Amino acid sequence: MSIQLLCEIAGIARSSYYKWLSRQPSSLELENEQLAQVMMNIYEKVERTFGYRQLTLHIRKQTGKQINHKRIYRLMKLQGIQSVIRRKKPKYMRSTPQQVAENLLNREFQAIAPNEKWVTDVTEFKYGQGQKAYLSAILDLHDKSIVSYVLGHSNNNPLVFQTLEQAAQLAPGSKPMLHSDRGFQYTSLDFKKLLDENKMSQSMSRVGRCIDNGPMESFWGTLKCEKYYLHKYETFDELKKDIEDYIFFYNKRLQAKLNGLSPMEFRNKAA
Repeated sequence: MSIQLLCEIAGIARSSYYKWLSRQPSSLELENEQLAQVMMNIYEKVERTFGYRQLTLHIRKQTGKQINHKRIYRLMKLQGIQSVIRRKKPKYMRSTPQQVAENLLNREFQAIAPNEKWVTDVTEFKYGQGQKAYLSAILDLHDKSIVSYVLGHSNNNPLVFQTLEQAAQLAPGSKPMLHSDRGFQYTSLDFKKLLDENKMSQSMSRVGRCIDNGPMESFWGTLKCEKYYLHKYETFDELKKDIEDYIFFYNKRLQAKLNGLSPMEFRNKAA
């Protein structure tokens, strides 16, 4: 098909077509091409999980330029990419508590210093042929970092106790408030004894109120959305490696709420 005929179909003059052929891209277009390349490299590196906010933070840090988030949003649209959609599934566990604590945290999810307020929980993963693994973790509300975590084959007291003991060793002398749901581990007398030995105060969510432990639930959602749901795990060791790698990555990823710093950078700055 001739150029003349194509131009007639498109409703443009043939001179306009040749002018477009010889046109040089503007400096803004060239910069957008470079930003798009940087953006795609980051996007693929994190397995396509970042949205425009996280991509903006990382592009700013990598390029040293104050790029507007709306620009990155437009570039994502042009490239046809978006972050992975998070899937949430609430879980409930009934237990007969040996002891309970008041909701001292009361959804005040901010802390002025490290090791002032911790939240904790246990979540479930599946691998192989219906086998299950359980992850217990403690998150610091000051910088949203994961202080300690333990992955095990059973959802039992030792899993939770080891997580607390590990956190106490990593933050010696700290006396935080520790908030949890009313799972059987946290309402046990042995757990209360362990808290008392470390001079930590205890706070618990109200019955059926997952939002009372919102930051911990949010972390579980992020971990599963950005790592677990993207893969199929045949063995416990494969799952363990990816969880360890992700928590290391999470503690170093940039967060807008931390002034563009990572949890560990924010934590070290406060220290």
